[in-house]
Amino acid sequence: MENNQPIIVKRVKKVAGGHHGGAWKIAFADFATAMMAFFLVMWLMTSATPEQKKAISGYFQDPIGFTESASPYAIDLGGTPTPAPERTLNPDISETPESQPDETGISTDQIETLADKMEQERLELLLQELQNKVEENPELQRFKDQILFEITQDGLRIQIMDAENRPMFALGSANLQPYFEDILLAMADTIRAVPNKISVSGHTDAKPFAGRGDFGNWELSANRANAARRALIAGGYADEQVARVVGYASSALFDRDDPFNPVNRRIDIVVLTKKAQRAIEGEQGGEAPPDPAEGAEPGGAASDPLPAGQLRERLNIFEEGALQFDQLGNQ
Repeated sequence: MENNQPIIVKRVKKVAGGHHGGAWKIAFADFATAMMAFFLVMWLMTSATPEQKKAISGYFQDPIGFTESASPYAIDLGGTPTPAPERTLNPDISETPESQPDETGISTDQIETLADKMEQERLELLLQELQNKVEENPELQRFKDQILFEITQDGLRIQIMDAENRPMFALGSANLQPYFEDILLAMADTIRAVPNKISVSGHTDAKPFAGRGDFGNWELSANRANAARRALIAGGYADEQVARVVGYASSALFDRDDPFNPVNRRIDIVVLTKKAQRAIEGEQGGEAPPDPAEGAEPGGAASDPLPAGQLRERLNIFEEGALQFDQLGNQ
C-alpha cells in the first residue's frame, strides 16, 4: 500500500558567538547607581549629627526657601573662618554692639516704613472697593453725589452729606432717614474687611438750633454721630473698632463761603491709620488727631482701579500682613 503522507524536515541553525543586545548593561548600570546611592544614604544616616539630619530634612522639604540651617548648604562641612584683612591688621579692634546686625535682619524704622506703605495701599484699595460698591448698587448710585471719599494723612475719610431736598436726618433730630441708613449698612460690610479702627463725627450748618435752651448744634451733631455709629454696628461692624464718636456742630464747615449750605450738615467716617489711632488713644509717638476742618474734594485720589474680584482678594490678605508687621514692631 502506497504512503502519501508528507515528510517535514526541521533544520536548526546554530550561530556561534551571536549578539544578545545591550539592554542588560543599562539595567546593571542603573542597579549599581541605585546601590551606591543607597549605601551613601545609609552612611550619612549613621555619621550625621541630629542637627545635620534636621538640615537635610529641611532642605528637601523646601529647597528654595530653606533657612533652618546656619549654613547656606544642606550639610555644613565645617572649617575655619578667615578673618577680614582689617581685623588681621588691627587685632585690637573689637566688635561693638552697634555693629551687630539685628536678629530679624530689618531695623525698626524699616518695619514702620513697610507697615505704613502697606497700610496706605490697604486704604487705597478700600477706597476703590467702596467706590465700586456705590457704582454697582443701584440704590447707592442715586446718592453718589452726596458721598465723598478722600485719602488723608489720618486715613480714608468718607463724607456723607445732606442735599438740598434730601436730608440724612429728620429735621432737628438724630433719626436717620431710610436711605441714609442703607448707605451706612452697605459701608459697614466693606469697612470691616480691614483691621483699622474708625472715627465718626457729626457736623451741622451754622443755622442756630431752634429748640430747648440747653440743647443746641453741639448736642445735635454728637447725637447724629452716635446714631451713625449705631447703624454701622447694626450692619455688622464691631463696636470695639470704633475709636471715637464726636460732634463738631458748625465749627468745621465744609463750605466756609456759605455757612448755611446743606453740605455742611454731614457725617464723617475716617478709617484711621495706626498713627492717628494712637494719637486718639493717647499713646506716645502718635501724631495730631484728625483735623475735621480740612475740606475734601470729590473723588479722592487713587491709583488705577483694579477689578472687583482681585480687589476683594487683596483686601482679604491685609489683616494677616498687618498682624505680622505689628508682631515684628513689638519685638
